[in-house]
Amino acid sequence: MVLFLGNDWAEAHHDIELVDDSGRRLARRRLPEGVEGLPALHSLIVDHLAEDAEPGQVIVGIETDRGPWVQALVAAGYTVYAINPRQVARYRERHGTAGAKSDPGDAHVLAELVRLDRAHHRPVAGDSALAEHVKVLTRTHQSLIWSRQRQTNALRSMLREFYPAALTAFGEDLASREALAILALAPSPETGRRLSQSKIAAALRRAGRQRGIDASAERIQAALRTPQLQAHPGVVSAYAAAVRSLVAVIDALVTQVEVLRGEVEAGFGRHPDAEIYLSQPGLGPVLGARVLAEFGDDPTRYADAKGRKNYSGMAPITRASGLRRMVLARPARNRRLANALYFQAFAALSSSPGARAYYDAQRARGATHHQALRALANRLVGILHGCLRHHIAYDEAIAWHRESQSQGTAA
Repeated sequence: MVLFLGNDWAEAHHDIELVDDSGRRLARRRLPEGVEGLPALHSLIVDHLAEDAEPGQVIVGIETDRGPWVQALVAAGYTVYAINPRQVARYRERHGTAGAKSDPGDAHVLAELVRLDRAHHRPVAGDSALAEHVKVLTRTHQSLIWSRQRQTNALRSMLREFYPAALTAFGEDLASREALAILALAPSPETGRRLSQSKIAAALRRAGRQRGIDASAERIQAALRTPQLQAHPGVVSAYAAAVRSLVAVIDALVTQVEVLRGEVEAGFGRHPDAEIYLSQPGLGPVLGARVLAEFGDDPTRYADAKGRKNYSGMAPITRASGLRRMVLARPARNRRLANALYFQAFAALSSSPGARAYYDAQRARGATHHQALRALANRLVGILHGCLRHHIAYDEAIAWHRESQSQGTAA
């Protein structure tokens, strides 16, 4: 007998419902999170599972594929389906149109979904521990980069309000160690005007500048002494204190981004598929690690190249009704993976003649720059899938053979 378990999770507890293959409810419980709840869940399953049954005959539906709880379910041998919350919301409407929602009700919906509809979903992939290791590092590294950018934008906005000379001095390089070193010394217009070239030069050396120090110090001093409109004297000290705090936060983020970059490259370098990823046009150690982490390395996860393309978010979707037909970008996608693939496509334009020709062909058909890059990224995902499937490195001639034939025929 197969058992179906709906698991509606929260930070502190899990609502679960256990049903048999006819849909009859066998148990409904609220279990605590962690080491207290998991043994109780296993005991509940054992009470209803036949003695000669295998753990894989327990089918679990849950709305996440991450965390210790999910890992424990997979380790126990259960077949776990991570269901997208949007799909659960649509499926909930099959059980009632009034719009009611509850945690026990969602556990029931998840149990019914995996009992009746699991053929349209895929079990949680069995990625290797090394792939999970890289995934934790790359996601944290990218989150720190996003945080650094948000804090830098806040600093830029603040300087525009009371210290525009600093923006003249550093422009788009506010997050550079040189800019942070100078702003730490001179967080206000008055302190900036008083900075001598020797102090600026010393700060640049501490920040790591090795060449052109005197010329840079002279340029920065001139910019900081540029005449500007003055802010109200009563608030300048408050602005200066805020600048010092933001500079300290950004400086710490810059340091940790570099530390994690080294960890990402080291972890990625140990993966057996690293050379295949690095052979792809536009992928270096960091972007390659991100793509590996988000795709995972379970060889059975994607049935074909189309499945990988759909998961990447680069494959377009078609909306057709009557005489109207629209081809659109996918609104629901893995944002981190899509971000990495978009940057890969952009970088590939200068490193791969085939990628450049494919992009130009898309533009010639009337696609915008972003549409052409998405199409190129989608094509590169298909190439990557083929390389991983056959365990071979990227080959420019083979990868774009079809496009070369098409161009030859057109000529």
